[in-house]
Amino acid sequence: MKTKFLIVSAIGALVLAASQAASAGVNVGLNIGIPAPVYVAPAPMYVAPRAVVAYPAPMVVIGWHDNRYWDGRRWWGHDEWSAHHHHHYDHRHYDHY
Repeated sequence: MKTKFLIVSAIGALVLAASQAASAGVNVGLNIGIPAPVYVAPAPMYVAPRAVVAYPAPMVVIGWHDNRYWDGRRWWGHDEWSAHHHHHYDHRHYDHY
């Protein structure tokens, strides 16, 4: 009986070893995790340059304008200018004053 027990134990051990080898199969795993960070360069952007604006300085020409005279500092009425500048008036160079 002892030999019978050893034979049965040996067969049981072989069956157990064979069942473990038979259960070894192909395992397919699928892992969906957080994606790795990816650097993407920003799209090129066109920025128009600022417009250069230059305004001309206001200009008033020295001399008679209608019935008033501008001497560069103030307006003179015709009668006022004539009374104030009678000694400057020269018929040959009348456009200087």
